[in-house]
Amino acid sequence: MERDPARVVAFSDGVIAIAITLLVLEIHPPRDTSHLLHDLVALWPSYLVYVVTFMLIGQVWVNHHIMFDHVRSADRVVLFFNTVLLMDVAFLPFAASVLAEAFRDGHGQRTAVVLHGVAFAFLAVLFNVIWWHVRRRRLLAASLEPAGVAAIGRRFRLAVAWLATGTLIGGVLPVLGVAVIAAFIPYYWLPIAGEIARVKRRRGRGNQT
Repeated sequence: MERDPARVVAFSDGVIAIAITLLVLEIHPPRDTSHLLHDLVALWPSYLVYVVTFMLIGQVWVNHHIMFDHVRSADRVVLFFNTVLLMDVAFLPFAASVLAEAFRDGHGQRTAVVLHGVAFAFLAVLFNVIWWHVRRRRLLAASLEPAGVAAIGRRFRLAVAWLATGTLIGGVLPVLGVAVIAAFIPYYWLPIAGEIARVKRRRGRGNQT
């Protein structure tokens, strides 16, 4: 049985929206306002983790749409792995809270970075599993050319390597590990060249006519 992926995307959007909103609730305001400015500045790890995690979840949302824009139908395997993906997304506010707390306290930073990195690396693995399955079962729309399929696949595989590298580094050098993971953000907002190749060609033919 194959299903319209629109409902999968709608449900996923809801879960991602809730998870990304919950991030701000992990920034707890100071209880004592006698030294408010100092105490607000001291929350810098929470601000940093909030920005990094928010942008990473934003990328999860963008790449989820990129993937399902090209899926013409979803079978039970896609539904299962997408559910696991959303379960991981819902876990991210907790991982972000642990990371911020560790940097504020100065203890357990290696473990916190690894927990945060593993959560995102597992998401990257799930993206690859879903993409591999829809390719193998021919569930992709015919409008996506082989070059686009390969380009998206390369982007998803690179995500696993990048996040895994940052996680491993974070297990030794926490600050550097977070920096490597954060460097993932600007690169992944770039468009996937192979995915838009057909659009460019169509525009070129239209201009010629």
